[in-house]
Amino acid sequence: MVTQEQRKRQLAREKFLRQQQRRTAARRKAKMRNSVIASVLGVVVIVSVALYTTGALKGDDKANASAQTSPSAAPTSKAPDPCAKPAKGSVKKLSWKKEPAMTIDKSAKYTMNLATTCGDIDIALKASAAPHTVNSFNFLVGQGYLDHTKCHRLTDQGIYVLQCGDPQGTGMGGPGYTIPDENLKDKSLKGQVYPAGTVAMANQYNAQTKQGRNTGGSQFFLVYQDSPLPPDYTPFGTISEAGMKVLKKIAAAGAQPADPATQNTAPNATVVINKATITKS
Repeated sequence: MVTQEQRKRQLAREKFLRQQQRRTAARRKAKMRNSVIASVLGVVVIVSVALYTTGALKGDDKANASAQTSPSAAPTSKAPDPCAKPAKGSVKKLSWKKEPAMTIDKSAKYTMNLATTCGDIDIALKASAAPHTVNSFNFLVGQGYLDHTKCHRLTDQGIYVLQCGDPQGTGMGGPGYTIPDENLKDKSLKGQVYPAGTVAMANQYNAQTKQGRNTGGSQFFLVYQDSPLPPDYTPFGTISEAGMKVLKKIAAAGAQPADPATQNTAPNATVVINKATITKS
């Protein structure tokens, strides 16, 4: 369980990052203005901040479900919403005390369909490589757990992902149980990069302290562009070609400034999972 003190440190780091971004922008504007009236003297020092890219992927029923050192997307002009209004219905408030019993066939093929307000995203699930994860989603989807939930975070700096799976829509929700990390040596994860089209679990792992293994819940992220990340997040699915077009449409609309309360950089697009289904073949 993440302590309040850890949450405070996380928020402080994110605030520091935003301050540095604003200061850098201010310096650039000052340089342009001064060049009109006089020669610029001295050297403009650009302050760089090291981003712990893993931080954007925290979540699942913890107080610091946002990244512990989450890169906050810079404010962008809001693009037109490319998505439709959500279907009528409300999120179910469900919670369980332990991981569901294994019911999937590890040798079978499973596909998860996310019927979103922006279009359908089909995901081929890796049942044999990540059985606990796929089994958990098979259970949650069967309970209607993801229906009417918002995808609450779009990261467009450092790493490029859309994060979903939290019924609270804050980055702090989860199913009440956790599942183990799996498939961290997947051959697709080459050179500390999660390639575009990957679907992986968010978790509470802290690379600095080496704490927080096996803390996946219901939050997951969809990679719309190759993203530099260490292999700490269970890759459990691959997005279809048609699904990638939908995902890139969402990403093209950009992200909002970080919310002061949650530090989430929500997508400008209205991304709601109207209905999630899993089929076996």
